[in-house]
Amino acid sequence: MTRKLQKNLPERRIDMNIVIAIDSFKGCISSMDSGRLLRKTILDVYPEDDVAVFPLADGGEGTVDAMVQGLHGRIVPVTVTGPLGTKIESRYGLLPDTKTAVIEMADASGLTLVPPEKRNPLHTTTYGLGELIRAALDDGCRRFIIGIGGSATNDCGLGMLTALGFRFQKADGSPAGILGGSLAAVAAIDGTAADTRLADCTFEIACDVTNPLCGPAGCSRVFGPQKGATEAIVARMDGDIHHFAALAEEACGTAGQDMPGAGAAGGLGFAFHVFLNGRLTPGIDLILSAIGIDKSLAKADVLVTGEGRMDQQTAMGKAPAGVAQLAKACQPHCLTLALCGSATPEAERVNAHGIDAYFPILHAPMTLSEAMDRATAERNLRQTIQQVMHLIHKAAGISA
Repeated sequence: MTRKLQKNLPERRIDMNIVIAIDSFKGCISSMDSGRLLRKTILDVYPEDDVAVFPLADGGEGTVDAMVQGLHGRIVPVTVTGPLGTKIESRYGLLPDTKTAVIEMADASGLTLVPPEKRNPLHTTTYGLGELIRAALDDGCRRFIIGIGGSATNDCGLGMLTALGFRFQKADGSPAGILGGSLAAVAAIDGTAADTRLADCTFEIACDVTNPLCGPAGCSRVFGPQKGATEAIVARMDGDIHHFAALAEEACGTAGQDMPGAGAAGGLGFAFHVFLNGRLTPGIDLILSAIGIDKSLAKADVLVTGEGRMDQQTAMGKAPAGVAQLAKACQPHCLTLALCGSATPEAERVNAHGIDAYFPILHAPMTLSEAMDRATAERNLRQTIQQVMHLIHKAAGISA
């Protein structure tokens, strides 16, 4: 490691540039709270270090909170129509530029909002997601970052688009409906009444699946059963969505059924692409671009990342591996390390995906509930980062 002087502040020596971007330890401590704790712990011992903290998420659960906390935005509460048609309390994140909304579709149309005994994608809708977008439009937002994981729906965006003013009509001219089971009745699509503000908007969709819209790998057959679909319902939905998609492609002049990710969230990937010119991007890539971490990584000596549990999935595009790979691309000599609550034997695969070494933070045998106690987790994080940083600084010839 080389010692560096901070530009414009020659009186302050900087021993090491450290970037912290750690995912949440779900159910225990958030991304930014973990990052701030680690920063304080490092600076208490090595005050000459420069330590920057960034939020980290992959577009799924926790993305709104991470982006709002890390970028100093605010949460906007909104009452919307839930997946079963009843009113629920939802929200979106408004970033400081007042033009960017961060949305998790699961907050309005997620599977966890539907009791297991009521799960049937013929009877659920994305209408509430459209209401969230409309509320953000009313607040002046024109850029949307939307995570679409965890859906309870298979309506190909019918509900969302209806909430945004698109008209879907039966053969007799009456409204087709807003449920997954309404797709078969759609005979005509009219976009003339769609919200005119949509023309000024960009939609960036965090999408980590590559399924096409229909067929053996499509949304109905792959994801329908976990949403309550029987084999008979799966077969019906696949045909209904293919029928709807053909009408949509003709009406919008855009193909999309075979696009990777078209089948995400019950066809929402298709709907965003065809109707709203949305861009589907792997979740971690989208978040890393949004937080602007690359400039800090370009001068970093050390990256600290991590998550609650590291396993083989971590190496397959999850947030810690994603930011570690970006760090190596920005600064090949950057040392990348990860902290985790636990690690499976398969976690070793992360060493081939950007993470130089990982460190479970448990220091004594304990139950899962004990490990997830916030005070315990904070103590374990502090102890682990202290020891790791002692080693790194000693290797670099830097004393406390």
